[in-house]
Amino acid sequence: MAHDPERCKQIFALLSEYLDLEMPPEACAEIESHMTDCAPCIEFAESLKATIALCRQHSPEVRPKPLSAEAKATLQSAWQQVLASRK
Repeated sequence: MAHDPERCKQIFALLSEYLDLEMPPEACAEIESHMTDCAPCIEFAESLKATIALCRQHSPEVRPKPLSAEAKATLQSAWQQVLASRK
């Protein structure tokens, strides 16, 4: 099957529902059939799966502590070195 960008757009639009198992079996079968030989759709689906997994791990009530002065200085120094290396 040739890569069809229009079909891929349709697949991309349905991937969240597909990954959340919110689609009828026939629609899932269509998506799976398309993705058996469509590298862009496979890559996009894997990326979306990873994003969903990261979102599920996130706890919005937990905030990182502010950076210490030492950490800020280290980052600023590293950034200055990057800028200097570009000249």
